[in-house]
Amino acid sequence: MDRPNKPAALSPSSTGPQPTVRSDKGRVTATLPTGDSVEVLTYGATVISWKSGSGQENLWVSEAAKLDGSKPVRGGIPVVFPCFGPPPKDHATGKLPQHGFARNSQWEFLGKSSSESGASSSKADDSVTLDFGLSTAQLSEEAKKAWPFDFGLVYSVTLGKGRLQTMLNVRNEGKTSFEFQMLLHSYFRVEDISRTETRGLGSVTYVDKVLNATEHQQTDPNVRITGEVDRVYKSIKIDTTSIVEGGQPRLDITRDNLEDTVLWNPWIEKAKGMGDFEPKDGYKKMLCVEVGAVEGWQKLEPGDTFEGGQIVKSHV
Repeated sequence: MDRPNKPAALSPSSTGPQPTVRSDKGRVTATLPTGDSVEVLTYGATVISWKSGSGQENLWVSEAAKLDGSKPVRGGIPVVFPCFGPPPKDHATGKLPQHGFARNSQWEFLGKSSSESGASSSKADDSVTLDFGLSTAQLSEEAKKAWPFDFGLVYSVTLGKGRLQTMLNVRNEGKTSFEFQMLLHSYFRVEDISRTETRGLGSVTYVDKVLNATEHQQTDPNVRITGEVDRVYKSIKIDTTSIVEGGQPRLDITRDNLEDTVLWNPWIEKAKGMGDFEPKDGYKKMLCVEVGAVEGWQKLEPGDTFEGGQIVKSHV
């Protein structure tokens, strides 16, 4: 499938250090001259590694995660589409599995493009974008029957110095409207969950799935994880949610055209019950801050597009 806004060819006159991109056996890896790197599986278009130039890994991936395309990856950044969680039985997505089909479909690597730094006299490229596509034609017959709509997805992963941007473009390619939800299920690595807090969610209403999907108000501006957490913070006014460790900024997650954020940590018992969650005390080293459009449904008319995503900044 084609990218909606395919960039112009890069100038061959660039003489500075260039990003390197390798695609091999279902994995696409990009590395900047700064040492920043990202690795994406074509299965699910799942980002499984994002390292800062310092070598610091910013994402958490379970040691038992399947990276061979046999099941969705536990960790990294899985793409959730067109439904979040178990879909309601009376909705058009009702026959789909939990979190839809995007995370367990084989995507197409559409190619790369680079951005040249205007301030650099050496014309070194300071970012690189990897585009991945998924359309109706690539779905399994089972998925097509469960959700019989014509669509096109382009997922753009842009690596910059200390930054990662992930954007999902959804297009209705059919003749009838459809409704969907989308979420970027980001698992971020932390050193110690007991010294970690999340900022930017104060005074926001959230749905607490641990407490029977009841609604609550976030009164403390700093959210600390002391047990199982599974919350949907909705209609957030502040664009950036930050992960802070030991009082020091670790990651800033900025939503782009999205209003909701899911906060998730399985804690002790839930981690024990998941076969692909290893080590079992791995909950101490991870926190999911997931941007999305999951409160209600996004309706897309024929020929229309929707785009939303995140920009994540690493402070280490």
